[in-house]
Amino acid sequence: MTSTQVKVAGLRLPVHSVNTLIIGSGAAALKAAVSLHRLGLTDIALATEDREGGTSRNAGSDKQTYYKLSLAGSLADSVFEMARDLSAGGSMHGDIALAEAATSPRAFFDLVELGVPFPHDKYGAYVGYKTDHDPKQRATSAGPLTSRLMCEALGREVRRRRIPIFDRHQVIALLTHGQGKARRVVGAMALNKKKLTSSSLGFVLFNAVNCVLATGGPAGIYKTSVYPESQLGSHGLAFEAGAIAQNLTESQFGLASTKFRWNLSGTYQQAIPRYISTDRDGQDERQFLNEVFPDMGKLATAIFLKGYQWPFDPRRIPNYGSSLIDLLVYRETVIRQRRVFLDYRRNPSGEGRLADFSFDLLDREAYDYLAKSGALLETPIQRLAKMNPPAIAIYKENGIDLAREPLEIALCAQHNNGGFKGNIWWESNIRHLFPVGEVNGSHGVWRPGGSALNAGQVGALRAALFIARNYARGTPSAREFLAQVRSSVQEKISFARKIIDPSFSDGEFLKRTREEIRERMSAWGAAIRRRDKVHAAVREAWALSKELLSKMRIRSSLELPDAFKNLDLCLTHALYLEAIAEYLDRGGQSRGSFVVLNEKGREFYSELGDEWRFSLNAASSFVDTKILEITFMGKQKVRKKWVDVRPIPDEEGWFERVWEDYRKGRTFQPFKEKRR
Repeated sequence: MTSTQVKVAGLRLPVHSVNTLIIGSGAAALKAAVSLHRLGLTDIALATEDREGGTSRNAGSDKQTYYKLSLAGSLADSVFEMARDLSAGGSMHGDIALAEAATSPRAFFDLVELGVPFPHDKYGAYVGYKTDHDPKQRATSAGPLTSRLMCEALGREVRRRRIPIFDRHQVIALLTHGQGKARRVVGAMALNKKKLTSSSLGFVLFNAVNCVLATGGPAGIYKTSVYPESQLGSHGLAFEAGAIAQNLTESQFGLASTKFRWNLSGTYQQAIPRYISTDRDGQDERQFLNEVFPDMGKLATAIFLKGYQWPFDPRRIPNYGSSLIDLLVYRETVIRQRRVFLDYRRNPSGEGRLADFSFDLLDREAYDYLAKSGALLETPIQRLAKMNPPAIAIYKENGIDLAREPLEIALCAQHNNGGFKGNIWWESNIRHLFPVGEVNGSHGVWRPGGSALNAGQVGALRAALFIARNYARGTPSAREFLAQVRSSVQEKISFARKIIDPSFSDGEFLKRTREEIRERMSAWGAAIRRRDKVHAAVREAWALSKELLSKMRIRSSLELPDAFKNLDLCLTHALYLEAIAEYLDRGGQSRGSFVVLNEKGREFYSELGDEWRFSLNAASSFVDTKILEITFMGKQKVRKKWVDVRPIPDEEGWFERVWEDYRKGRTFQPFKEKRR
C-alpha cells in the first residue's frame, strides 16, 4: 500500500492505493482479508466505520448456527444434495447453491484451524443437528456467540498478518469508471470520522483495483429490528454504483427481545414461557394467545415449536401453527399498541377459557424432547436453566434477569435473504466489485438456518481465489486514478459544502428523517404487507429522497457521516419498496417470511376478522419461478427485470478433465451465465 495526497475542489485529500480494499470488518470481511493474504496477495486493506460494530460481532441467538456439509454419522450426504436443500426455498440460482455447498467444508475447517471451538467427538467427527429447513443434521454451533467467535479468530489472524485496518472510516461512495458491461469499480471515497473538523472535512480516497463489499444487511431501514444498533448497512453505495440487486423482497423476520436485541429461538421457546401483553404503562395484563388458540395443548405445543420454527412463515399460520404466535404478537404490538412480554416465571394459564398448562397436554414431539432433556420441571425458568444456562446468563450480562422480570419482545427484522447479485465467484455486474456476506443476495425465499454464516465465509473465500488468480495486478498511479474519478469526488465535496449551514437551527432533522425511513419500512416493507400501502410508501420514499438531496442542511462537518448515511438509507428503502411493489403488481402473495393482506384471501381464523385474510402463492406462480433483479439508473429511475432461476449444474466432474482445467487455469476464468 502506498499513500499520497491530491488536490480536488480546493481540498487536499489523502489517497491510499491498494490492490484490494475490503469494506467492512465482520466475519465475511475478515475472511476475505485472511484468504487474500494466504494466497499471496498482501497489498490489501480494510476500511470500516467501527471495527467492533456490526452484526457478526454483536448478534447471536439461543444456539447460533453454522451450516455445512454433514461431517459425522451414518446419514448420507453429498454436495449436490446440500445444494438442492439450499435452493429448495426457490428464487436461488442452482450454481450459487452448488458453490456454497462444495466450498462449505473448506470454509468450515479454516475456522476450526483458526481456533473457533466447534465441537467434535473423540473420533474427530464434527457432529450436527437439524435446524429449520434442514433434513440432514448439517448444523453445528460454538454457542450463542458463534459469529463473534468467528470474528475474534479471524481478527487474530488479521492482526498476526499485520493487514492494515482503516478504522472509523465511513465509505460514502464506490468510485467507478466505464459504461455498461465495461463499468468497473476503481476505488472508494470515505469520511475519516477522526478528521471531520480538518481542512479536508475528513474526506479520504482509496485507489483500488478491487473492492470487496462486506457491510452486512440493511439494518438501518427498520424500526422494529433485532439487528445490533451498531449495524446500519451501506446498500446505497452499491445502488449508486449501478450494482444489480436481487430478491430484495425476501427478508427474514422473527420474535426477538427489544431492550437487549436478541433472537428468541431454540430453548427460549422450548421452555414454553408465558406470553402476556399489557397497556403502554405496564397495566392490564392479558394472555392474549388464549383469544385464538382453542386449547392449551395446541397453544403450548405451538410455543415449543417456535424453538426450531423460529422464522415467521405464513405456511405455519394455519392449523394453529407456530407462526400464528408471530401474527398475534404483531397484532398486539402494532395494531392494538400494547406491549408484549415473555414471562419465564410462570407457566401459561387458560384464564378460565382454556385449561392451565400441563405436560400431558403437549403433542408427543414436544413432550419427548423435554423428557429426554430432563426438563419436565415446574416453571419455564427451571426448564430453560436445565436445557441452556448460557441463555439465561447472556440476558443477565445485559441487565435483564429472566428469573425476576418479564422480557419485552416484538416481531423484528433479522436477516435479508436478498441483496446484490454476484456470480459463482461473488463478482457483481460491476466488475472488480465483490459483495460478500449478507450484502450479497445469494439466498432465495427461505433457507436452512445457519446457511448465512456459511455463505459469508464461502463467498469471501471464492472472491479471494478469483481476485488472486485474475486481478492481482498493480494499482494505477494516483494521477491516473484521479483522472477517472475527479467528477464523482467533486460532486460529493460540493454536496457536503452545500448542506453545511452553521445557522441551521433544526437539530432534530437528521434523527427525524431516519425515524421516518424506519417507520415506513417497518409498517409496510416488513412482515405484513398490503399492495395499496406499499405503493403509497414508494411515493413517500422518493419524495423524501428528493427532499434530502435538495433541502437537507446540517450545522457542522461533524454531522456529515449521519447526513451521508441518511441519503444511503433513504435510497435503500426506496428501492426495497420498489421491489416489493413490483412483486405485488405481478400477483405475488404471501411467502417466505411475510404475509400479504388481501381481502379476497382466505380467512384462517374468524377471531382475527376480515382484515387478516391472506393467500399463499399458487403452485408454479410467476413470481416463484423467477428472480426479480433491480437496478438503480439514477434520478429515481429503476430497472426491474425478472430472470429465470438457473438450475443446479449437472456436470460429470470427470477427474482428468477437472485436473486439466485446474492446471491450465481454466477453473478460474470469468463466469458467464448460462441461460435456460
